[in-house]
Amino acid sequence: MNLKKISILILLLILADQVLKIWVKTHMQLDEAIVIFPDWFQLRFIENNGAAFGMQLSTPGNFDWGKLILGIFRIGMVIGLGWLIREIVTKRKDTPRGVVVGLSLIMAGALGNIIDSAVYGLIFSASTPISVAEVGGSYAGFMMGKVVDMFYFPLFQWNNIPDILSFLVDSNNYFFGAIFNLADAYISVAAVYLLAFQNKFFLK
Repeated sequence: MNLKKISILILLLILADQVLKIWVKTHMQLDEAIVIFPDWFQLRFIENNGAAFGMQLSTPGNFDWGKLILGIFRIGMVIGLGWLIREIVTKRKDTPRGVVVGLSLIMAGALGNIIDSAVYGLIFSASTPISVAEVGGSYAGFMMGKVVDMFYFPLFQWNNIPDILSFLVDSNNYFFGAIFNLADAYISVAAVYLLAFQNKFFLK
């Protein structure tokens, strides 16, 4: 794959992520759910401060330093990934296509969530359980916007779960309880694929 094809792939992935997020943000109230397949798949609209799968980063004080640190980390990761992709495409002609696609997925996922944090607070009004966000409002400053999540798979209830595994369930003991977005899925799928099937390339 050349850099032009990689750029197009990343842009299409970001576009798909953003179209879905904007639709959810402007058509659903906060915590509203649309059941796609009963008992195991819902579109459930939540927002988080930027960590993957709805996790929160908490820091002391009134200013959200955790969110700022996460944003800076993501921007640094994107810059590093951009450099790495360019290097392996232009200088390592033996690079497997799967490695390039995997790194592109991670970059698209990171950029997708950066966009939420960077600009959603500036261009949307706040989402609430009784109102849908509108374009043209403003609920937070630059890099302080919330990330939109919507995919929810409450596969089954796991009661009496050991404390060490409690992160696998939500507050109602449903596994898999995390709510996530396309950008999170890009990163997770790519990371698992690269670790499982392309580790020899990185070891070289």
